[in-house]
Amino acid sequence: MKTLHKTTGIMTTNAELGIQYKDIYNNDDAYNTRERGVINGYHSTQNRGFKELHKGAKNTDIAQLKKVDRKNLISVLNGDFMSKFTIGFEVEKNNINRSATKPYPLFAGFERDSSCGYEAVTNIIPLLPAGHWRNKIFSLMFDATKVIDDAFSPSNHRCGGHTTIGVEGMTGEEIANAMRKNVGIIYSLFRKRLTNTYCYANLQMDAGFRGTRYQAVQIKGNVVEFRLVSRFQSVKQMWRRYELFYIVLDFSINNPNGSHNALLKKCLPVVKSMYNNDMEKVNEIMTIAKGFQKYLKTGKINRAVVRWVDPNRSQQSLWDNELRRNGWR
Repeated sequence: MKTLHKTTGIMTTNAELGIQYKDIYNNDDAYNTRERGVINGYHSTQNRGFKELHKGAKNTDIAQLKKVDRKNLISVLNGDFMSKFTIGFEVEKNNINRSATKPYPLFAGFERDSSCGYEAVTNIIPLLPAGHWRNKIFSLMFDATKVIDDAFSPSNHRCGGHTTIGVEGMTGEEIANAMRKNVGIIYSLFRKRLTNTYCYANLQMDAGFRGTRYQAVQIKGNVVEFRLVSRFQSVKQMWRRYELFYIVLDFSINNPNGSHNALLKKCLPVVKSMYNNDMEKVNEIMTIAKGFQKYLKTGKINRAVVRWVDPNRSQQSLWDNELRRNGWR
């Protein structure tokens, strides 16, 4: 099928245009429903299902990718490609702008949230390196500015930005085991969330944990949900977090014996962008990241992380030798 480009007047095929997300609901009777653009009950989106945006890419979409980056893609029988890595976001808000509640390719739906008020839940998004396909995903995020940006849909500290990671062919436990030795940077960035009641448990990412669901990182079937991620306040913030999770996941899966310092070096440009090149804050994040990684590796609470891991000083049996010897001062 050929399509007339509105600007150039050139006829192009779908393969030349690459994957198109604009009309994903209009072309699917199961999704072309009013419910996608209105606020529904808590957890109702899961019942309606999710679009798999990580499937259906064309050669045009991946043309810019280097060979090393294509290892995270899977070629399917019809010549299309799917992303091996996926990500999903929950955008929690105190209120969602009235004009913003409509169907978006990015979102599977809107629903009420018990902790914050409302949330927009994304479809299954491909987690990709820089290139045409990622640009299309970033464009979907930009198109949802009125939902994501606090200037239109406000949020407060009670709101979160839960982020779910998947890897084709791996269980949630396998993903968590691979990522555990590299998520210190994620803990560092969102450390303040560890002290609230919605993500205080299972900081060690133990797949056998059987307590509350209010965990920092929850392992579910074939995905891992990072509940400690804070609220989304802007589209730029969502872009940077997407980039960071790609770096961490790619490093964890494809470089399992890599050093934590090597990972932090890869993360540095993204963290600098997050903090507008404020190197004092960036260096603090990197230092705390090393402390969290040490804690995740040893199970011992160290000075760099004690104020978030053990704010009530109730776990002194888990303090490392230096902290026991010198105390929390």
